[in-house]
Amino acid sequence: MLKKKKNVLALSLIPQYLLVKWLSHYPEFIERFYSHGFYVFVSKLSRYALGWLPISFGDLVYTISIIYVCRWVYKNWKHFRKNIKQRILDVLSVLAIVYLGFHLLWGLNYYRLPLHKNLNLASDYTTSQLALVTEKFIYKSNALHLEITQNDTLKVDLPYSKSDVLKMTPSGYQNLKQVFPHLEYHPKSVKKSLYSYPLTYMGFSGYLNPFTNESQVNSLIPVYKFPTTTAHEMAHQLGYAAENEANFIGCMAAINHSDVHFRYTGYTFGLRFCLNEIYRRDPCLYEDLVADVNLGILKNYIEVREFWEAHENPTEPLFKLFYSNFLKANNQNKGLESYSYVVALLVNYFENKNL
Repeated sequence: MLKKKKNVLALSLIPQYLLVKWLSHYPEFIERFYSHGFYVFVSKLSRYALGWLPISFGDLVYTISIIYVCRWVYKNWKHFRKNIKQRILDVLSVLAIVYLGFHLLWGLNYYRLPLHKNLNLASDYTTSQLALVTEKFIYKSNALHLEITQNDTLKVDLPYSKSDVLKMTPSGYQNLKQVFPHLEYHPKSVKKSLYSYPLTYMGFSGYLNPFTNESQVNSLIPVYKFPTTTAHEMAHQLGYAAENEANFIGCMAAINHSDVHFRYTGYTFGLRFCLNEIYRRDPCLYEDLVADVNLGILKNYIEVREFWEAHENPTEPLFKLFYSNFLKANNQNKGLESYSYVVALLVNYFENKNL
């Protein structure tokens, strides 16, 4: 009887895959009935259930799962060839459960309507439009930098611990919901990752556990990056799976925070993406624009870059290649490059707005 159930579970992978691919052609349906319907209920339920825990329950589950898998492989390896068909069915039956849980609890958000369509924004922009918005971000970033430091050559050091930042970040969403009511964030479930050390050498700042709806932030990254990274992961919790959309929403949450240090991290976060895109399109224009950026802001950028350079290792590209392919398999055709597509949202949203 158990063997029959495993066979059915294993074979269910095929109709599950076909169903997801079929649903991917109906983003309006997913947006209305999943992202703004079922997912809102299940994500809040998960955060109510686990958000109060001081450590990541999902990370503990991952740890137990890794130990179990290693134990299973150790016990069954010698007899694997003797009963290879049944062992493969065992693996496929587990994968079927994971695949179902992933898409039901979060993954279908990859196939919702693109954010630019919900906001009635264009999906492309010219270099002149980009330069205009970049100048706006430079002006605002410089102003906030001087307000904090009173010296344009000093980098900003946030006067908060990383634990404080985790507690304070949701306030940005409270303010942001005045502009975007659908971005109400409650309850909170954001934690430092128990895997921060390996996460750093893999080259990642944070992640969302799609099964427990907990946001994990790499506790080793510079505190300057903590507000926008935390806000980015919260955007994933709200159902925005695409990386560019999570970057845009995280940037907006930081910009709308009542604390000047959070606003500074938000504006300089957006500015960095704009400058990178300017450099890609027109290096000479980049040199002209970056010359107007306060030296202290550039020092914050250097601080982050040096952190990642200090942890570069031969395995990092492999992990990033794996994650990039994962994103491509989930409706983000550009893979890791999709992170930078936040510029289209920033440019088209802020082109006709004052910062």
